[in-house]
Amino acid sequence: MTNEAAKAQLADLVELVQGSFVSVARAQQDRARLTATAQAGGRRVTITVNADGVVIKTEFSDDIDDLSYSEIAAAVTEATQEAATQVQQKSQEILAALQSEQAKIPALSEVFPLMPDINAMMPTPPEVSMAPPDAPERCDPDTDTAPRFENVEQFEHDPSVRGRSNIAAPDW
Repeated sequence: MTNEAAKAQLADLVELVQGSFVSVARAQQDRARLTATAQAGGRRVTITVNADGVVIKTEFSDDIDDLSYSEIAAAVTEATQEAATQVQQKSQEILAALQSEQAKIPALSEVFPLMPDINAMMPTPPEVSMAPPDAPERCDPDTDTAPRFENVEQFEHDPSVRGRSNIAAPDW
């Protein structure tokens, strides 16, 4: 590849990355403005949450006193979970649009063959439970919570060898 071709390829890559930053900023702003509202308890409880699923407004209808305290509590929980689920889905739609745009940018390993693909090494976060604090799924000691990494290099480490590494130097 000639030097001019490499410069043109790098200029194209820089332009893609700069456009990506603009897209990320726009997606962040769009997500920050998200809200979702849900109702429960026979439409007597209305909950609105922000993009983080935090309750920002709670409303009770005039006939809320038709419900018992435990029914009101259950309705608040149900409406909050539904609103949080809605806002999470909206956030995922924004993220999906951003990811399809980001897919146009080549991975570092495509531009620099010896560079590992960082995205492939990132662990996947666990799904967050909607169960109450004392639910069995929150108390299960057998649940493996250690992050799982895939597509990463493995090496043997011998702690008895001090001061030198048993990792071979790259063959550049």
